[in-house]
Amino acid sequence: MNVLFGGNNGIADLPIRIAFGAVFIAHGGQKLFGWWGGFGLEATGQWMASIGLEPGMVMASLAGGIEFFGGIALILGLFTRPIAVASSLLMFIALTVVHWSNGFFISANGYEFALVLLAISVSLIISGSGRYSLDSVFRNA
Repeated sequence: MNVLFGGNNGIADLPIRIAFGAVFIAHGGQKLFGWWGGFGLEATGQWMASIGLEPGMVMASLAGGIEFFGGIALILGLFTRPIAVASSLLMFIALTVVHWSNGFFISANGYEFALVLLAISVSLIISGSGRYSLDSVFRNA
């Protein structure tokens, strides 16, 4: 149970979880539902297939689901470490497959932003959810 609900008792993870979760919700909403200027699941799946992430619809569903539902869970501080592991893998794939060849800077669709999100994910794997989280409620129950 400590793997799921373990963590420190600090509060520093709260703003990190909220900001990271909001970014993930937005990106997942774009992929899954076409919200906020996104292309939706079908077009995202076609794009993923076109860059070699096959099967495209499955990959788009996984990426969008991890981002959207994982973002909600991170804001709540629920299953923080498992979500952070999934998001780390997702960000590593985005960094290496999608953005690496464009160089560092985000202005050129480079890996800068994916690297920051990867670092945040790894940080949450290490630290857990913190004091103000549902993980903490379950940990102390």
